[in-house]
Amino acid sequence: MSKKQKKVLVRIIVSAALLMILHFIPVTGWVRFLFYMVPYLVIGYDILKKAGKGILNRQVFDENFLMAVATVGAICLGDYVEGASVMLFYQIGELFQSYAVGKSRRNISQLMDIRPDYANIEVDGTLQQVDPDEVEVGTVIVVQPGEKVPIDGVVVDGASTLNTSALTGESIPREVQNGDEVISGCINLTGLLKIQTTKEFGESTVSKILDLVENASSKKSRSENFISRFAKVYTPAVCYGALALAILPPIVRLIMGISPEWGDWIYRALTFLVISCPCALVISIPLSFFAGIGGASREGVLVKGSNYLEALASTKYVVFDKTGTMTQGVFEVAGIHHCKIEDKKLLEYAALAEIASSHPISRSLQKAYGGEMDRSRVTDIEEIGGNGITAKVDGIPVAVGNGKLMDRLGIPYTPCKSVGTVVHVALAGEYSGHILITDRIKPHAKEAVEALHKAGITKTVMLTGDAKAAAEQVAKELGISEVYSELLPGDKVEKVEKLLSQKGLKENLAFVGDGINDAPVLSRADVGIAMGALGSDAAIEAADIVLMDDDPLKISKAIRIARKCIRIVYENIYFAIGIKVLCLILGALGIANMWAAIFADVGVMVLAVLNAIRALMVKNL
Repeated sequence: MSKKQKKVLVRIIVSAALLMILHFIPVTGWVRFLFYMVPYLVIGYDILKKAGKGILNRQVFDENFLMAVATVGAICLGDYVEGASVMLFYQIGELFQSYAVGKSRRNISQLMDIRPDYANIEVDGTLQQVDPDEVEVGTVIVVQPGEKVPIDGVVVDGASTLNTSALTGESIPREVQNGDEVISGCINLTGLLKIQTTKEFGESTVSKILDLVENASSKKSRSENFISRFAKVYTPAVCYGALALAILPPIVRLIMGISPEWGDWIYRALTFLVISCPCALVISIPLSFFAGIGGASREGVLVKGSNYLEALASTKYVVFDKTGTMTQGVFEVAGIHHCKIEDKKLLEYAALAEIASSHPISRSLQKAYGGEMDRSRVTDIEEIGGNGITAKVDGIPVAVGNGKLMDRLGIPYTPCKSVGTVVHVALAGEYSGHILITDRIKPHAKEAVEALHKAGITKTVMLTGDAKAAAEQVAKELGISEVYSELLPGDKVEKVEKLLSQKGLKENLAFVGDGINDAPVLSRADVGIAMGALGSDAAIEAADIVLMDDDPLKISKAIRIARKCIRIVYENIYFAIGIKVLCLILGALGIANMWAAIFADVGVMVLAVLNAIRALMVKNL
């Protein structure tokens, strides 16, 4: 508990003890009033203060005002016990709510306790701790066992195991060695690592994650916005309703020539005010979404706002990119066919032409070549989206790409009969052969598609720029409903537009991608889901939801979390409003007293908050 919460708890105990003692002291008149004012002010002075400030700032209609009017009114009518008790139970409910919110925040804070305090730089044989913000790209930092990796980079010396659970939700440590990429926020468990930074601290994974989580609450769902609008209209309405209940019936009774019974009707109006307090809705709905986002984060799914969580719950169409999303993006050269020069030489020209590209296929060509890559040998590099690359290597024009590039350049080529990604190579305008590259399907990809169908997803679609044969084979193996191949980035957007026009009004479409060419599609879909570990920065920026460990199985998990969260939200809305309406009617009729009002306010709030916290429990979904 915080200091503030402990202080409130002490006040609750003192006030409750005083009320119990006063119950056994036989005092009347002004002495009784003064005695009961002590526990009332002990427990309620802050509420009265807030209500007063609200009146001064012309922001009258809030729960503090309702409580102040109701309890002061009850005391004025001589109901000292009820006035003090209502304030006591209200503070108990507020304390409980504060603790619940704090617990939810702590869960997220613990999960996100990945912000590094320092980075180690070796100077003259000794380690110096510096602010991560001051570390430039290309600097070699030292990470000792037990320390957090402060900045993204590549291991240049050492081997170790990394705890990535705070980022990915994966409990199994990851082995790293020379040449492996590491992301900030991981904890180094065993060996000493020297890492050459590849990003500034502000652009590193840890910073982006923290920014996403911290700003998630600013993007509100329709349900949250509805509750905010509802409270603004509802609170003044019930205040005026209570005023009418206190004045109109007695006036009508006076006109009819019978006793007005002012005290009875004012008591009913005050009860009405206590019952009407919308705390349960105002507190529990944002808390439900907060808990849902926190629970998802704990599983390695970062949701940028509650509006995206709400949209995900209504998802019926899931569209996948292929490379890096459903396949590992770890390409290997499987063969070189129809080569008119030495195989090694063809690989050399292809690898050098692709030297400036970070595309997985480019990397696979460079890896297969394995020789020294001299950038000075390459000039006039031009990347043609969806086609390939043209360049000059040692002054010789080289074209490396798919069949579309060859057609574009007017170069006849030999199609490949094998299934895989085919990279055609032309030297000096003449066809020289092609390289067959294959990709491996991700371990959980098939299981992920099955899980989505079980979760009620109507249609799964795969969009790719790969050849038709390779795309159809992958789709068949995974059990994906539809596949569209040989697409340019613009074609993917068109296909998504077409699918968006086919879906129902209350159905959403999610697109899952990882590459820079997926950014436009991620932005266009109802819900954009990016692969965070290996995905490009552009894809992560454009996406609404980020999967930190690149595991497609997490998509169905995210949908189940979203649906549970939305279910809890609606449970709280129906429960809170239903109980409120029932108790308001009973209060207006004089059947419900202040004790029923306390249940309708504090009791419902406590139950709604307890229900909201269930959104954190997502481990076994």
